Amino acid sequence: MAKTFKGLHLKKSLGQHYLHDQNVCKKIVQAIADIPLRNILEVGPGSGAISEHLFKAAEFQYQGIEMDEEKVEFLKSQFPDKHFIQGDFLKHSFSDEEVHVFGNFPYNISGPIAFKILENKNIIPYMTGMFQKEVAQRLLSGHGNKVYGILSVLMQCFYDCNLLFDVQAGSFVPPPKVTSAIIQCSRNENPYEIDNFLDFKKVVKTAFGQRRKTLSNALKALYPELPERFKKLRAEQLSPEQFAELYHELKR
Repeated sequence: MAKTFKGLHLKKSLGQHYLHDQNVCKKIVQAIADIPLRNILEVGPGSGAISEHLFKAAEFQYQGIEMDEEKVEFLKSQFPDKHFIQGDFLKHSFSDEEVHVFGNFPYNISGPIAFKILENKNIIPYMTGMFQKEVAQRLLSGHGNKVYGILSVLMQCFYDCNLLFDVQAGSFVPPPKVTSAIIQCSRNENPYEIDNFLDFKKVVKTAFGQRRKTLSNALKALYPELPERFKKLRAEQLSPEQFAELYHELKR
């Protein structure tokens, strides 16, 4: 906790890098304001850099969830009419009301945050998040390359995702050692008709668990017999649509 920002301690253990570039904050808020849903959940508002601009832009039903007690007290003092809670987003229980999740996601839990959103996709029609660019590329990646993986398949099956813009390290205190990227995702209409997310996730996760092996070998513990056309392929060779086709054939 050697460094401070706005008098607040920066805690490396929580992956805290605070955004101070006002132009970037405004661009993020504009991307959020363009979404019709007005129910917002901000993950890790930190010092309130983005929140401040958000509150000026439009009326939202807003809730912020922040892990750090010091930051929660600071946010409550700065924005006394807004609702902030101390807690872990990964353990957050959602209501039945649809919500747009956004935030400058801590790099050390950005993957689990994406999985949390997927697991609650029925009430999260929109997500706007800042990720380490490497993770953002993984979410958006097409099949056939090294960064394509479990999150690529799952996110693309249930959301339409776009890279909005990059954010350079100098926009943060302290500057991270990587470039960041803003991703915006809108829930699709489940075009591949996947009826059981957990079962589908299990197939995809198992296939990528031994990604150098053919699907016949990687999935043999779950499914001793695979459809012939999939046996000699590897997980990274299948598009999200093909994974859905495999899933449907395995269910028969």
